[in-house]
This record gives sequence, structure tokens and C-alpha cells, in this order.
Amino acid sequence: MEWLHILWIVLGIGLMLVLNIKYKLNAMLALLLAALLIGVAEMVSVLAGWIPGDELTLGSLLDTMMTGFGSTLGSLAIIVVFGAVIGKLMVDSGAAAQIAQTLIDRLGLRWVKVSLVVCGTVFGLAMFYEVAFIVLAPLIIAVAHEAKMPFMKLAIPAVAATTTAHSLFVPQPGPVALVDAYNADTGMTYIYGIPIAIATIAVTGWVLPRFLGSLDYAEPAMMKQDEVVAPENRPSFAISILTPLIPAIIMITATVANVWLTEGTWSYDVVNFIGSSPVAITIAMIAAFFLFGTRQDRPFSWVMDTFDEAVKAIAGVVLIIGAGGALKEIIIDTGIGDFIGGLMTGVDANPYIMAWLITVMIRLATGQGVVSAMTAAGIISAAVMDPASGQMMAGVDPALLVMATAAGSNTLTHVNDASFWLFKGYFGLSVKDTLKTWGLLQLCNSLVGLGMVLLLSLFVG
Repeated sequence: MEWLHILWIVLGIGLMLVLNIKYKLNAMLALLLAALLIGVAEMVSVLAGWIPGDELTLGSLLDTMMTGFGSTLGSLAIIVVFGAVIGKLMVDSGAAAQIAQTLIDRLGLRWVKVSLVVCGTVFGLAMFYEVAFIVLAPLIIAVAHEAKMPFMKLAIPAVAATTTAHSLFVPQPGPVALVDAYNADTGMTYIYGIPIAIATIAVTGWVLPRFLGSLDYAEPAMMKQDEVVAPENRPSFAISILTPLIPAIIMITATVANVWLTEGTWSYDVVNFIGSSPVAITIAMIAAFFLFGTRQDRPFSWVMDTFDEAVKAIAGVVLIIGAGGALKEIIIDTGIGDFIGGLMTGVDANPYIMAWLITVMIRLATGQGVVSAMTAAGIISAAVMDPASGQMMAGVDPALLVMATAAGSNTLTHVNDASFWLFKGYFGLSVKDTLKTWGLLQLCNSLVGLGMVLLLSLFVG
């Protein structure tokens, strides 16, 4: 009766959606109640002998939820909060408006969307997704405001570019792990990945929005400018665009420097400390204090007032992300990934489709992109690789298999994914509208990615 794993997860997520959408219960509370329901149902199932597993107690369930809540916030809280502070300083200092106006003046409205897609792609390659999104979101809002168009029409292609680049390409951790798992050639993943990314972004960014109906959402309260800043009092375009790019510059520099540094040395330790996401975003925030604040003849008290406003605005989002982490940890501890893998083992099907499908199912269940990709890689590699030589079976291209698995990890996500809540909270959407926008753009990314893999496999795999 191991199918009960799936039943309890479906019931738990269903409870969360009903409580939040129908009864308007705060998302954090709804998530924690869903996690508790799944955990208690698993505990009863194990005690009754319906499913195998270690004996669970209410105390161990509480520990699991606290671990998930704490570990999620431990890795994301500083990034999300400090990123929100940078975004608020950009808006209130006029830097975001300066970037938006310059892009519109120099490129015209026709090319503004393309410029944001390029920014999203670069950010997705250079940073962890949460950092990239936090940096990109204020630019989207500012450009949309200046262009007098719904911000979601710019957000969908720009975020699609960010998630696609983050999922497909080295040096991001997921693709790096997949290249190693499949013994693939990194260069070939770029050769295949570039046309896959172009097609994915084109379909998701330009075609999908035409089928989504009205995208005219209210401008997020977090990104509303407190007062209009005259053009002559704004930071220059160079300062405005380079300051939020500081995390990317630091992290790219650290990655390049690691080529020549030896692990375990003092220099390696210092470079990777500075190049870590929390430290890089902290340095950028401190720079923003000066460049967007005191350098513009604003008192430091103005900087701190802006800091306080940003923290207050983002605090609810942070707590919801933590509750999502608690739900995710409960689900992972149910062993759902292993169960799904066991179901798919031995099924005779196209290896690219299997890699994608297993990854999608585990991503939906756990909300973890890298976890889903690596679980799927372990299952697929056992089926298509010779354990002695590490070589793929004839007709299977390792780099295409990386792309198929990566496309599966970049798919529809929901309430157990921190990125879902980040998108919802930052853009001020309801759960329903987040599923419509974030959910469908991710699903479209994934389906187009798989389609391109299958198309390429006709010629090379």
C-alpha cells in the first residue's frame, strides 16, 4: 500500500489550497497544517503496518518540520531580505526608474522585453535563482511602470529566461551534478542547451502570455515608489545597473578564481567566503547604502528607514517560504522520491522521456529541483549506463540526457517550492494567479525543453 504516500501528499496539498483560496487562511498557517496532516497520516500508516518505514512519533514530526523550516530560512532568509532592501533602495532612490528610462530611450519599447530577457539569462547563469530573481524583479516593475504596460507581460519572459538558464547550464549546481552523473561533455551541453533555451524562452515569453487572458495586475506594494525622484537627482545609469550586479560580479569572479586556487588553502577559503551568496548580497546591500543613499546627499536615517520598510514588506514572504520548507521536509521524509523511482524502474520507454518524467514527478512531489534531478539521474543512469565502463548504451547521448533531466527539474511547481512563494510574495499575487502565471510558465518551459530534446535526438541521439 505504498501508494498511500501519494494519497497523503495529495490530500495535504489539497487542504492547503482549500484553506488558502476558499477560506483565505494565511498561507503560512495553511502550509504548516498541510505538513502536519501529511506527517500524522504517514505516522498512522506506519504504525498500522500499511506502509513500511521507521516508526514515527509526534515529536519526530515536529523535529522534521522545524528542520525544514530552519534549513530553508537558513539558506534563503539573508538573500531574500537583503535583496528586497536593495530593490527598495533602487526604487526609492530613482535608480530603478533611471535604468528603465534609459533602456526605453535607447532601445525603444520594442526591444525592452528582449533586454530584460538578456538580463534574466545572465542573472540565471551567474547567480543562485533566488538572488537572480530578487535582483531582476525591481527592474521588471520599473521598466513596466515607465513603459505604462502590465508588469507581468515583462515578468513572464524575463523569469522564464532566468529559470531556463539556471536549470540548463553549468556552472549552476544542478547541471554540474547531472554532467557528472551521466559522464557528459560540458561543451556539448552548451551546444545543445543554447537552441533549447532560445526555443523555450521564445515560446514561454512571447506565445504563452497570449493564452493567459488579462495580465494587468496591480503594481506590488513593495515596489511602489514613496516619492517621485527628479531625473537630475537620480543615480547615474552606470551606478544604477552595476550596483545590483555586484553579487553576480563577485560570484563569477570567485568561480573563475577557483580555476587557479587549490582547495584547502587560505586564499581558496577567503575567495569562496566572499563569493558565497549571503556575503555577496551583503556587500551589494552595503554598497547600495552608499551609492543610492548617502552619495545622493540623503541622510543615513533615510537609508535605515528604507531598510525597515523593505524588511517589514518582505517578512511575511520569508515566513511563508519557511513554512513551505517544513512541508517540503515532511514530504521528502516520506520517501516519495524512492517510491516514484521504484514505480518507473523497468518501464520500457524512450530514455529522454523517462528522465524527464521521473524528474517532473519527483519535483512535483518534493519541490526540490536539484533533488529531483539527481534522483532521476540515479534511476536512469542505472538503466542506460554500463556500470563497469560508465559508458551510455548505444543511441543515447549523455549531453541530451542532461538536457532532458534539467528540463524536467524546471517544471510546474506549487506550494512546496520556495520559488513559488517568492514569485507570489514579490509580485503581490494570489495563490490562484501564481499558479496561472508562475506555474504555467514553468510547465511551458519544461514541455518545450523536452520537445527540443526529442527533436535534437532525431539527429544526434
